[in-house]
Amino acid sequence: MRRLRRPRFRRSPFLICYWGEEGLVFENYAARTRTSAGPLACAILDFANRWRSPREFFQNFPDYSAASLRNALDQLTRRSLLWRSDRKETPVEKAMETWKDWNPAAGFFHFTTKDVEYEHDPDIVNRELRKQAKTWPMPSPVKRYPRARQILLAAPKNESEFPRVLLARHTWRQFSRGRVAVRTLGELLWLAGRVQRWVSVPGIGRFALKTSPSGGALHPLEIYVLSLRIKGLSPGMYHYAADRHRLELLKRGATRHDIARYVPGQPWYQDAAALFLFTARFPRPQWKYRFSRSYRAVLLDAGHLGQTFLLAGTWLGLAPFCTMALADTKLESDLGVDGVTESVIFAVGFGTRPPGVDWAPHPKPAHKR
Repeated sequence: MRRLRRPRFRRSPFLICYWGEEGLVFENYAARTRTSAGPLACAILDFANRWRSPREFFQNFPDYSAASLRNALDQLTRRSLLWRSDRKETPVEKAMETWKDWNPAAGFFHFTTKDVEYEHDPDIVNRELRKQAKTWPMPSPVKRYPRARQILLAAPKNESEFPRVLLARHTWRQFSRGRVAVRTLGELLWLAGRVQRWVSVPGIGRFALKTSPSGGALHPLEIYVLSLRIKGLSPGMYHYAADRHRLELLKRGATRHDIARYVPGQPWYQDAAALFLFTARFPRPQWKYRFSRSYRAVLLDAGHLGQTFLLAGTWLGLAPFCTMALADTKLESDLGVDGVTESVIFAVGFGTRPPGVDWAPHPKPAHKR
């Protein structure tokens, strides 16, 4: 009978360690696991910089019994801090290869800030903020240099169309039950998301140009449309093909409960006519910018694109909104993306304006109306 080869162990390449209130903390940002550990764990992980057999661990740590070392190896493996040679890499770990130039700084931030728990009741949030403000007052929204020389500036003439649109942009949180024409949806996507022209660079490739700026003209963001009340378009999830100005149907059927699942803690958006979900295709910027600071550019791109959508929606007479409070993993699963090479970043949407309302702040939750 052929003797089975004993597994070897190696430290996960996705570890960050830091001091927390509970002591030394190890976090695997790819597996999204977090655990506190003692000196032995730290020494074992330091030694496991390459594949090591159990015998090598026993030889390197003679002051510990074989049983205690086996237990430590088992515990560190269970907590995703060590890899076993007889274990297959997960799809996430394989996909993390594309992040190698951005890790650990960007990867740690991106993956450990997913799936935050959100408070659903704004009354509770405001109550906690009022309590906090008693000991930590709200920071001033402006900064001034009172001793500096002051130069009075001219204001624009607000009669022209662009200042009116800019000043009319608000985050809406109340909507009528009216439907929006698919033509209006198409106009919004054409203005905000469509590739307007291409620029070819010999020996490198083609770069897309849109109405929003993007770092390196790489435009890592993809747009998915959750259609709910669009006249002429069936409810469902669509992908926007920005080069052809077309919607690609991914999944039929959508209800207001899908919005509640995707943007948790924000029940006022359930009456929206459509929700746009921005995902980032990270290999696009990672191909050119091989340093972690470039992750900032992806987030800035989302802000640029979001504001373009909001202004275009305002100009079209819609009630637009935006949010980054997302159920990341649930969304990525429903979109069929891996969350590593493509991950959800931001969301905007719109509804129809309710009569007699200029714009709408936070309404009361449905159960309190």
